Formats: sequence, C-alpha cells, structure tokens
Amino acid sequence: MSDQNKPLAFATRAVQAGTAPDPATGARATPLFLTNGFVFDGPDMAADIFAMRQTGFSYSRGSNPTTAPLERRIASLEGGTGAVAIGSGQAALLVILMTLLESGDEYLAASILFGGSLGLMGRLAKRNDVKPIFVDADRPENFERAITPKTKAIIIESIVNPSGEVVDIESIAKIAQKHKLPLIVDNTLATPFLIRPFEYGADIVFHSASKFLGGHGQVIGGAIVDGGRFDWKGDSRFPMISEPWPDYGNMVLTEKFPASPFAVASRLYGLRDLGPGLSPFNAFMILTGIETLPLRMKRHCANAHVVANYLASHPAVASVSYPGLEGHPNRALALRYSPLGPGSVFTFAHKDGEPGARRFLKNLKLFSHLANIGETRSLAIHPATTTHKSMRPELQAKAGVGPEVIRLSIGLEDTKDLIADLEQALAATA
Repeated sequence: MSDQNKPLAFATRAVQAGTAPDPATGARATPLFLTNGFVFDGPDMAADIFAMRQTGFSYSRGSNPTTAPLERRIASLEGGTGAVAIGSGQAALLVILMTLLESGDEYLAASILFGGSLGLMGRLAKRNDVKPIFVDADRPENFERAITPKTKAIIIESIVNPSGEVVDIESIAKIAQKHKLPLIVDNTLATPFLIRPFEYGADIVFHSASKFLGGHGQVIGGAIVDGGRFDWKGDSRFPMISEPWPDYGNMVLTEKFPASPFAVASRLYGLRDLGPGLSPFNAFMILTGIETLPLRMKRHCANAHVVANYLASHPAVASVSYPGLEGHPNRALALRYSPLGPGSVFTFAHKDGEPGARRFLKNLKLFSHLANIGETRSLAIHPATTTHKSMRPELQAKAGVGPEVIRLSIGLEDTKDLIADLEQALAATA
C-alpha cells in the first residue's frame, strides 16, 4: 500500500475527520449553523429529501451541517460505517432499545452498568414490557446460558461505570455472533482512543459525548455508531431495519442503505419520530473537544494511575477498584484491551464506611463534587445516594457501589495537587 492510500492516524482523524473548508466562505473551522430549517430549491427537492430519495438537510432535528461533521468524525474514530448524533447518551440508549425491541422482547445486559442505564432499563421493563435479563459479565459464558428465544440483543460497557473494570468484549461478541444477536457496547469511558469495540466484534457502539469526547463539561450530547457488519437483511426480528417503511414508499433500509441500515433506522425513528435531536451548538462544542481527545486521554490515564496507586496505600482506604493496579483481578483484561490505561474513572472504599465517605466529599477543595465524569477537571461523587440510588442495597453492594464507596473521575490537573487535596480530605475528622 502506498503512503498516499494508508489510512490516516487516529490523532489526525481526531482533528480533521469529517470536516473540510466551508465551500461558501473558506472557513476552516466547521461553521455553527444555528437554523431550524433549510430552504428547498422547489417542491420536488423538498419531497425527495423528506422521502429519503435525495440527500440534503430539511430540519435540524434530523440533521444539520454542524452536526453531520460530528457524526462523520465519531464514525471514523470508532471504525463504523455511520453515526447519529443525538441529544444525550441516555437518549442514545433509548433509541437503540426502541429501534431494536418491541413489547414482549428481552435482551441481555451486563449486571453492572451506569446507574442511568439501569434506571432506564427498569422503567422500560415496567411501562413497555421490554425486559432486560441481567448477566454477570465477569464470565462471558453466562451470556450464553441466559439466551432464550425472546432474546434480541446483548448490551455491555467496554469499561464499566463506575468500577473501571474492562469487559471481555471479544468473548461476548463470539457468543452474540453464534446466536445472531447484535452486540451493543457503551464505549463512553474508554472512548475510541483506548478501545474500539468494532475491532472485537461489536455491532453497535454508543456514547455519552458529554463525557470524554467533549471533555469540557459544558454541553450534553450523545452518539450512536453503526458497525456495518450485522446481517439485518430479511431478519424479521428487527422489522424497522429489515422490512418496508410504508410512509417512505416501502423503502427497505437494508436495500437502500446496506452499509449502515441501523444508523438510518435510528435517525428516522429516533430523531424524526421521537425527537431527541442534538443542538448544533452542542455539536460544535463536542466536535471541537474531540480535536484534543488523544492528548487528553493520555493525561487522564497517566494521572489516574498515579492517584489510584496513592489511594491504594492510604490507611483510610479499604480498597481501590482500578484495573491498572498490580494484582487487580481485572488487570490482564485491562492490559489486553486497553494497554494505554483503563481510563480515569474508578472507585475506592473508605474504611469508615458511609460516614467517612460523606466526610471525605464534604472536605474536598480541588475535586468538584458533581455527577459528571470525563471532564478536564477532577470530580467525585457518592454513587449509592446519587447515580445508583435506585438500586437496592444488596445490588449496590454487588455492583461495588455500597455506601462506603466514592467514584472519582481524574482530570488533567497536576497530580501533586490532586493528591494533596485527597490527603487533606481523607485526614478530615469532621
């Protein structure tokens, strides 16, 4: 292969993929198009765009000239065939589930997930009869044991929120492929810089772009990425992807858009019908944030390693859940899938239980006590009373988010300052 035909490196694509100088003005930065609608050349053009017979912009809920470059960039970084930018990571998961599943269907989900995902799954099970079957992801064979004729998908996280453990994506993907089930991976904590799930057999990837992709903690956004590999054609289990859409002239997405039919289904149903479109301003901010993703993730991982090692040796700390530590049971998987580091979100348990955890959070000065993760600044939260509060105490304990546990998201500050703040907060007695 000549140098001219070699794929661009990740860092280059993080800066340039999906964008080009604006043809109207020559602007090199992607312009911010703050417009609801777009003027059509005539009624035929309007009808053709709405019917998906012609590409083009019609209304910013479905797509926008600022949002589209973000979609192309995320798809490029993940190695997917198409992407849909959406209002939030929570909206991304909702649209994925609603596009794939109907009332009475079941899907398998890792038993330890982001608290918001667990809350949504529980609500959909109760109100819409879309039932999650929770599986211990530490042993991939558990997924195969749980599959029934009602099972239509498998959902996992690449790096688990909040424990920081890395999941054996490839082994679970082989099980999914054997049973012709799409494997869906929440890649928020890893980002495509650390782990690219499609390389291990995943079919759909999604993100909360509010976290590491944007990195600045200023806007909310999400993304759905189609891997383009799952064989949806003729599969009656997934009618929105494999069967005709009467309101689009009986268009079949696997025929019209064979490279990324799931992404198109997510756009038509998820954005046009359900409506959680991404603001062009938020798209602009996330697109800009991604330009520094490789630099930031290296620093995030390096800082997290230093902080986790410090906490592991502190007398007030009972345990640290960070796979980068020597002797951690998840270390081998972390090194295999994420050799650059297992991200920068992890938990630790205070020896004084919940009173110690609350005291610690109250006395932090440099760390911000808030519920986000993946920002340039370092953050801390008490999952048992916030992000995972909907879980029963016994399930919190099993998930590693008991009342003594604190979640940290390590930012880009100097580690000396971070450790000094942790030290004084851990030493506080009131």
